[in-house]
Amino acid sequence: MAVIREEDVIESVADALQYISYYHPMDYIRALGRAYELEQGPAAKDAIAQILTNSRMCAEGHRPICQDTGIVTAFVKIGMNVQWQATKTVQEMVDEGVRRAYLHPENRLRASIVSDPAFSRKNTKDNTPAVVHVEMVPGDTVEITVAAKGGGSENKSKFKMLNPSDSIVDWVLEMVPQMGAGWCPPGMLGIGIGGTAEKAMLLAKESLMEAIDMAELKARGPQNEIEALRIEIYDKVNALGIGAQGLGGLATVLDVKIYDCPTHAASKPVAMIPNCAATRHAHFVLDGSGPAYLEAPDLADWPKVEWTPSKEAIRVDLDTLTPEVVQGWKQGDRLLLNGKMLTGRDAAHKRIQDMLAKGEPLPVEFKGRVIYYVGPVDPVGEEVVGPAGPTTATRMDKFTRMMLEQGLTAMVGKAERGPMAVEAIRDHKSAYLMAVGGAAYLVARAIKGSKVVGFEDLGMEAIYEFEVKDFPVTVAVDSEGKNVHHLAPLVWREKIAKERLLEPAE
Repeated sequence: MAVIREEDVIESVADALQYISYYHPMDYIRALGRAYELEQGPAAKDAIAQILTNSRMCAEGHRPICQDTGIVTAFVKIGMNVQWQATKTVQEMVDEGVRRAYLHPENRLRASIVSDPAFSRKNTKDNTPAVVHVEMVPGDTVEITVAAKGGGSENKSKFKMLNPSDSIVDWVLEMVPQMGAGWCPPGMLGIGIGGTAEKAMLLAKESLMEAIDMAELKARGPQNEIEALRIEIYDKVNALGIGAQGLGGLATVLDVKIYDCPTHAASKPVAMIPNCAATRHAHFVLDGSGPAYLEAPDLADWPKVEWTPSKEAIRVDLDTLTPEVVQGWKQGDRLLLNGKMLTGRDAAHKRIQDMLAKGEPLPVEFKGRVIYYVGPVDPVGEEVVGPAGPTTATRMDKFTRMMLEQGLTAMVGKAERGPMAVEAIRDHKSAYLMAVGGAAYLVARAIKGSKVVGFEDLGMEAIYEFEVKDFPVTVAVDSEGKNVHHLAPLVWREKIAKERLLEPAE
């Protein structure tokens, strides 16, 4: 009978969460490397290059892959013969591991969890509590899988109670375009089929803990109906042409995982949860011999890809930016931003709205400025700012017209904008610029100065002023309302079908 100590669980969870904050799973890196080699879309290939370069930088520097260091989920399988030497519950042990990992002084991770979710939404400051699923299994060990899931991908989760005769493939192909690019493709789709509503969601989430093996599966061929379904969905989703970051291309998903469970004869619950470019999960086993520490991967295993700014990119001086310059940009143009820009995301926009409604003065002047939707990680050592990749821009759509009326010149964020925002951008002859999600550490290297200029109490959601040098973005919506996230996938969907780009070579 194994005796599992409380401290061993805590230390192992903390170590695993630090580990996955800066090391991608190697199966993901290998799959992304293959996608980079095969990609023909220039913008998508550039985005994948940024993600791969960022990944290696994070592995070398032990800094977060993404500024959104996620909500922690733990799957804990406890052997029925295990004896505990603990005073804490399993939930409390996991939470203490989370607390240690996220407050680690050498790699402090962003605390994103808020309590009282319907009302005050107060940050818990240490990223606790985790979402913990416990299962009793035969044996005398404790197996734990931890994952850190960013809000951008988690928010794109889908669920439906299908009729028994409905097509799962048709439903997936209907949902994926609706997910847009806020989940930061290329990544994985986890699909849960059966059970009850909550069981299907749990199956989908747990399936994402599996290693990527689609290339191997396609090479040997499916051996059952689930494997055949995985391949069918994988091929048909990629044929949509959405591509990396929604910029149009060949790789939208790197794998599709499916778990199923018996269900009621009248039911067909189906859940789908995407994993983003910051795929983060790890598995370890405790057998009573002490904490489990994960072995560092070999940096030589990363693809030899090093992103550099495109020679075609247009350098922009933010300090002298005029409406005429903005109106000269076209969707798909690549820019390198230089100078000073403001930051602001959900909480800051809501507070600005409330202050304007009350006639109160704002803490900063927005006229002629550019705003970046970001919630950065705290800096460590000599860093100006920690990893500072973009957050999903659609959450700011309802505030866009209000901000443009304050004289805002342009916005920077992640993924597509909705019709409401695109209309406001067109009406004000503004622009929306897209930075690559999943390249937070790389992006942060372009930030040379940082100071809080408003709403300091909001922490990572405060308004900062960043001074940037060659900060890479793509014009996603231009002043005429032309939208790269709408146009590019249509072009690539047609190109894939016409030129049969995803079919194996004969």
